[in-house]
Amino acid sequence: MTQPPPKVARSLGTGPKPHAVVIGSGFGGLAAAVRLGARGFRVTVLERLDAPGGRAYVVEQDGFTFDTGPTIVTAPFLLEELWALCGRRFAEEIDLRLMEPFYRIRFDDGAHFDYSGDREAIRAEVRRFAPEDLAGYEGFMRQSEAIFRVGFEQLGHVPFGSLMDMARIVPQMVRLQSHRSVYSLVSSYIKDPRLRAVLSFHPLLIGGNPFSVTSIYALISFLERRWGVHSAMGGTGTLVRGLVSLIEGQGNAVRCGAEVADILVDDGRARGVCLSDGEEITADLVVSNADAAWTYRHLLAKTPRRRWTDRRVERSRYSNGLFIWYFGTRRRYPDVLHHTILMGPRYRELLQDIFHRKVLAKDFSLYLHRPTATDPSLAPAGCDTFYALAPVPHLDSGTDWEAEAEPYRAAVARYLEGSLLPALSENLVTSRVSTPLDFKHRLLSYKGAGFSLEPVLWQSAWFRPHNRSEEVRHLYLVGAGTHPGAGVPGVLSSARVLDRVVPDVTAFA
Repeated sequence: MTQPPPKVARSLGTGPKPHAVVIGSGFGGLAAAVRLGARGFRVTVLERLDAPGGRAYVVEQDGFTFDTGPTIVTAPFLLEELWALCGRRFAEEIDLRLMEPFYRIRFDDGAHFDYSGDREAIRAEVRRFAPEDLAGYEGFMRQSEAIFRVGFEQLGHVPFGSLMDMARIVPQMVRLQSHRSVYSLVSSYIKDPRLRAVLSFHPLLIGGNPFSVTSIYALISFLERRWGVHSAMGGTGTLVRGLVSLIEGQGNAVRCGAEVADILVDDGRARGVCLSDGEEITADLVVSNADAAWTYRHLLAKTPRRRWTDRRVERSRYSNGLFIWYFGTRRRYPDVLHHTILMGPRYRELLQDIFHRKVLAKDFSLYLHRPTATDPSLAPAGCDTFYALAPVPHLDSGTDWEAEAEPYRAAVARYLEGSLLPALSENLVTSRVSTPLDFKHRLLSYKGAGFSLEPVLWQSAWFRPHNRSEEVRHLYLVGAGTHPGAGVPGVLSSARVLDRVVPDVTAFA
């Protein structure tokens, strides 16, 4: 059979400005595009899906609006910076609302703890649960702040391009007890088992097991206190649309429906990309916001690699998978907060099942998101929009999600109906489900992991795929799989690192 001739390469890199191609339009890719545009690069963002956002993609179904990915903003200054780089004011375009409390943590016996940014309110909650732990709580928060001052303020935006970069921080890591897990650190201050869970669950928001990840991630507790937990009116998709507007306002472009099949490399240097339809786009530099494992294993499959070989990619440890049920109801549930964490009957044992045994357990813990508690416009009048997220094993578990998705959804529905959402089954209007299979096939996430590499100590900082690729010159990585890691602050910070590692435009003249 005669093959069609290849499409002619478009010489987009030969214009008056050096050309940067960004693969993927998640928060990391969009932030990278804004920062490169502000430095004088001509930027093209290529997104394989039909709309931008990556994990922050938005679905509209039966009049309900679902944010399919991140739902909170905890370091708004990182977004404000991007707007300022474009001469615009974030607060004039985006309406962020502070959550108070941040979350309600509901235990399996029905007791709940309101996790708040108000110091007196959270002290009162600690006293209500375990008055003997109040001094320990204050001590933990002081330690969280100390870790934050180093891990976020000093190191979160710094590239780790050499072992010397890592060696310089070892004394501080030792002083901050970074060899301990988050749960171990919390337990050194707190005795009550429920408060230990309250103060240690945060790594699950970035794909880490509190019993395994380095205590560096205990900084999240102070980060939330420092800036608060916010939600965007109109949903997280409002932030995505705002970032696209910044890029277009710079005279640059976001192309959807453009899937990158290969990063083109000549003499060890990235020179552009080839799309799945054969089109080649030349560039002076390439930034990949695709999953780091996918980038090395597939987009550089034809390029010899020394560090991130297929074997190393396969043998690395990956974060948990996610099961997410999006649903809308014909009635409202006014007693349910914007963010609720529902702890199942087991904590340590469930996380062992997810991260180590890699089995799909019968029980679960859930994050229940009800954005209509803050923004009723995300559902038809008198209705509520929800999603229920359960951490599950990634695809190495062998779970047949084609068969298990509906029984698992039904179990989640029964649990919610018996706890927070009475008469849920008779009030359902719309429903959709996402499993690790969707993360694998739709988001090209290796092993269907929800957050790329697991943030254990030996996969953090220098040990993580570098922001400036170790394999190919003029190739850069942003997003959850590179430094500093997952979560909205992490991926926005990964784009901030590019200011330190991407040469000035004059270097490409």
